Amino acid sequence: MDLPNDLPAAVVVRTLEQELGIVRGAILMVASGGAPRVSLVSLRFAEQLLHQARRMALPAGVRVVPLWTLDDGLTGLGLERADA
Repeated sequence: MDLPNDLPAAVVVRTLEQELGIVRGAILMVASGGAPRVSLVSLRFAEQLLHQARRMALPAGVRVVPLWTLDDGLTGLGLERADA
């Protein structure tokens, strides 16, 4: 996992944990039928969380779609029912 060098390690760890918690909540919301789709944008570590998010979402029947910017930067994740 490549992480930015411009942030103190404690900030990186705390931010990753917070963003992972947001991803977990979104997976639960979609899996439970609370929302058909959730878009998580402006995630600092979207690229680093993508594979872990997909591993968590698959057993819940949720698909994770990367949300790219025009310059091919990953800034968010879309979550939707896998059967949608």
